[in-house]
Amino acid sequence: MVRELVHDPILLARKSEPATKEDLQTARDLLDTLTAHRESCVGMAANMIGVCRRIIVFDNEGTYMTMLNPRILRQAEPYETEEGCLSLLGGPRKTTRYRKIKVEYQTTEFQTRLKTFTGWTAQIIQHEIDHCNGVLI
Repeated sequence: MVRELVHDPILLARKSEPATKEDLQTARDLLDTLTAHRESCVGMAANMIGVCRRIIVFDNEGTYMTMLNPRILRQAEPYETEEGCLSLLGGPRKTTRYRKIKVEYQTTEFQTRLKTFTGWTAQIIQHEIDHCNGVLI
């Protein structure tokens, strides 16, 4: 189900709680919402639809991917960039990102995975994990 986007900076600045099996419908809703906004958005975190759980969905080189409870274990090659966000009003904001990250996460079957991401996909994941951590760019 496509959900309405949240624009309240107070809610968006809250740290998200770990996702559980009870949050799988939220993960599906988040993916539906991202798909509905695919023309203007490449990733979303659950707090963007009003649910403060550690769930992100994003475009992984043409295929949507869902991560539950993601966390960055390693990051390398910092660079400065500008990013926008559907939940935040105003234009792009400056931020520091890393070209290469190693992420630990759970699949929707709650299997733990480790994966290294680079480039644009790594940038998207960092932005969405920031949302989970209550960090607004």
